Amino acid sequence: MKTEFTPEQLQDPGIARSNEILRSCVHCGFCTATCPTYQVLGDELDSPRGRIYLIKDMLENNRQPDAKTVTHIDRCLSCLACMTTCPSGVHYMHLVDHAREYIEQNYKRRWDDRALRWILSKILPYHTRFRLALLGAKIGRPFARLMPDARLRAMLEMAPKVIPPVSRNDDPQSFPARGTPRKRVALMTGCAQKALNTDINDATIRLLTRLGCEVVVAEGAGCCGALTHHMGKTSESHATAAKNIRAWASEMDGQGLDAIVINTSGCGTTVKDYGHMFRNEALAGDAARVSGIAMDVSELLMQLDLPEGGDKDMIVAYHAACSLQHGQQIKTYPKDLLKRAGFTIVEPADPHLCCGSAGTYNLMQPEISAKLKARKIRTLEAKAPDVIAAGNIGCMMQIGSGTGVPILHTVELLDWATGGPKPRALSDGPVPQPAVPILR
Repeated sequence: MKTEFTPEQLQDPGIARSNEILRSCVHCGFCTATCPTYQVLGDELDSPRGRIYLIKDMLENNRQPDAKTVTHIDRCLSCLACMTTCPSGVHYMHLVDHAREYIEQNYKRRWDDRALRWILSKILPYHTRFRLALLGAKIGRPFARLMPDARLRAMLEMAPKVIPPVSRNDDPQSFPARGTPRKRVALMTGCAQKALNTDINDATIRLLTRLGCEVVVAEGAGCCGALTHHMGKTSESHATAAKNIRAWASEMDGQGLDAIVINTSGCGTTVKDYGHMFRNEALAGDAARVSGIAMDVSELLMQLDLPEGGDKDMIVAYHAACSLQHGQQIKTYPKDLLKRAGFTIVEPADPHLCCGSAGTYNLMQPEISAKLKARKIRTLEAKAPDVIAAGNIGCMMQIGSGTGVPILHTVELLDWATGGPKPRALSDGPVPQPAVPILR
């Protein structure tokens, strides 16, 4: 694609990067075939190619974003299926993130839109605030239909019926390896996941320590910054990301780390991009080091020789989270691990398509999200599974809110298969916690 940015514009690192990305696009349109919003809405401007034209025009002419451009960019899920499909290697993620930052800085949204985005940015990244908000939503759920705004209804309806108790395993501490120590890893415990489903981190700690890893929950680490980053709120996202970088760099410089393990794939895509996000900042070196050893939990498990298990007589429908299969290009590891553990794996039709969760998308674009959710659940249930497995809490909440089939994180099944307790979603009893940790 031909671009006409001026030399002065190209002095801006963000514009320079967007220029590189725009020039790599050849207008082929392959991306439209796998774009969920284009399939739902049928509008060229709701495809990656259409949005690229809008972004180019907006940035190149240094113009105020108009309502039309903002609407179509807001409708993007950032599922990144277009990046998997693109034969030219267009890095759409960096381009759309830059566009969102530009919009945030140069466009005044309606008061209710600004208020909603402010509320989400001040609640979701903070697990204690999020817990309180979930309690309020649980109380308000019966009144959801009375809400005048579909987004407010979605927020009430998405609240889980049961809010799990706080897990003390998410506190800063170290869990010793069982048997011969093999690796020392930091576990990112995240933010929303600590409020929505504490079983995931608990199962991850049990599984990794059983396989010879010392698991560290680093002091000062928290939200990855993805939620605010994808809203274009760069200063907020970088502030939370910087805390993680400092916390993990301190561990790397202290007793050392072999990996930073992430069991929420949406967070993983962002942490692996810290090197780019901070490329022009003082933390550039540490950010690159952190990104260099960040890995999804399935990547680490592939290095740890997970024991083979006998046939579990259980059909597991594997849902591939977009942030894992497209954002991180991890496509087979979770399925390989589940098969090795003895589960029978099936996949839905069109596994490359998004479930409609996409961070805060299901709260800000509830109508489009609902259509994508219904299609995803329909294709999963068509496989008649006993369980649905996924690697991202957002997908689990989205799909779980519309199906009676139990949905579990991949690590919960692997923990169970290798000696851990039966997952809570498959039993009524309490789930045992890991052994008493070594407090730091």
